[in-house]
Amino acid sequence: MQLTKHGHACVVLSADDRRLVVDPGAFTADDAWAGASALLVTHEHADHVVPAKVRAALEADPALEVWTNASVAEQLGGAGSRVHVVGPGDTFTAAGFEVSVHGEWHAVIHPDLPRVRNVGFLVEGQVFHPGDALTVPEVAVPTLLLPAHAPWSKTGELIDYLREVRAERAYAVHDGLLNDTGLGLLTGLFGERGPGQPTPYARLAPGDSVDV
Repeated sequence: MQLTKHGHACVVLSADDRRLVVDPGAFTADDAWAGASALLVTHEHADHVVPAKVRAALEADPALEVWTNASVAEQLGGAGSRVHVVGPGDTFTAAGFEVSVHGEWHAVIHPDLPRVRNVGFLVEGQVFHPGDALTVPEVAVPTLLLPAHAPWSKTGELIDYLREVRAERAYAVHDGLLNDTGLGLLTGLFGERGPGQPTPYARLAPGDSVDV
């Protein structure tokens, strides 16, 4: 597969002419949607999904299908059987990719704010997108997409998460609110200049791709 980073939390996994789009939210440019074969959405926050854009995409392409949790599916009401509700432990095939679902809840932002549902997706047993949670799958994760910056996290927690998952490699997502200074600081802390977590870490700029 090829992994391409798009804005903020969005990535595209592709093989041949199949393109699996994950979390194309409000900070994601429209080019992420180009040629989409299927769509995965981890949760309902606007930086991960814009329901009006998803509905428009479904109307424009009768073959497009979406997999997400019940809360997001409710916001996409009217799309019928092409919106699939999934939860932890489920497996399915989307655009020819085998996907398993891990996790159930968004990380706590503050005790006074209600938590929303959040599912993470492991694609082809290779790439795990946790959404806005620090879910540790009960299986090996070769490539982890690390939510590098969020209102609900601190850097020490993310270092511990990298240590716990023990992926072969990690790439940053959820970094759309950081400037170059912040991105550089996190690269140092998560990487070789940091406190010694063993997973190689890198950041892809929007539009960059790697083979996984």
